[in-house]
Amino acid sequence: MEKYRIAIVNSSSFGKIFKDQMEQLEKIGEVASFTVDGEIGGKELAELLTGYNIIIASVTPFFTQEFFDHKDELILITRHGIGYNNIDIEAARKHDTLVTIIPALVERDAVAENNITNLLALLRKTVEADLSVRNDKWEDRANFVGRALFNKTVGVIGVGNTGSCVVEILRNGFRCNVLAYDPYKSALHIESYGAKKVDFTQLLQESDIICLCASLNNDNHHMISTAEIAQMKDNVYLSNSARGALLDEEAIVTALATGKIAGLATDVLEEEPGRKDHPYLAFTNVVMTPHTSAYTMECLQEMGAKCLRDVEDVVAGKLPERAVQAESKWLS
Repeated sequence: MEKYRIAIVNSSSFGKIFKDQMEQLEKIGEVASFTVDGEIGGKELAELLTGYNIIIASVTPFFTQEFFDHKDELILITRHGIGYNNIDIEAARKHDTLVTIIPALVERDAVAENNITNLLALLRKTVEADLSVRNDKWEDRANFVGRALFNKTVGVIGVGNTGSCVVEILRNGFRCNVLAYDPYKSALHIESYGAKKVDFTQLLQESDIICLCASLNNDNHHMISTAEIAQMKDNVYLSNSARGALLDEEAIVTALATGKIAGLATDVLEEEPGRKDHPYLAFTNVVMTPHTSAYTMECLQEMGAKCLRDVEDVVAGKLPERAVQAESKWLS
């Protein structure tokens, strides 16, 4: 194929900080950026992207069977991230579309760091205290007595790429007793990072704090809902840097209102973007960031470079690194 048209879809950062990456992309072909509703229909999305044969994709929108049914030639979707639950991989295979992701290690430190950063801001009431000072109310400082992270029992759900780093930070940095639930990891794997492998019920019952680091799949959608919250300690804290749909948001709101959950730190929502009227934001004991866990200069530079390499590889007829859909007629 001689002509390449590249669409950057819903990425708030690609090419905006590291402009050299955009310049390199423009040497390959025509480049355009699109911002669409995260719930846009597949047919409408396909029609919008008619003629674009390479896509750099964010966490939304969803590239569904309907999208591929109506899409013209599409060589590559390269995800500007490590997840790909918004892409129908089987439909992509049937459409001869390669799908690639960022290697997990690129985001590991940044996402784990933000899980703990948001948690600490929640525990120490950092956002509220800062706002008080900005409102010239320094003397109100006694209102911001927080809770320590040191020596707490912390449950980590998901001990893969990010979760294993969170375990290390908690165990080595804060002397926490770390319990970990991950049905896909062995006890030896989990223990090598400093945690104890437990079942889900034990984690819920014994943890003072719960950190969510699991990828989203059909088995763990709303894995924390009313029944699970009932098993938790009173005044438990939650920190989620994984996927919003791991939590049943309605159940979380109820538990925040009753005080069962003492606080929530989250970088993700079930439906993004979030708005100021989101039910979580009715509570002062909630810290919410706009899906920025990977937003460090170091992480974004390598994420963008990986997407650029993917495009360069397919143009050269080569299979890019970390292809989660690797079958295509476009490869030489």
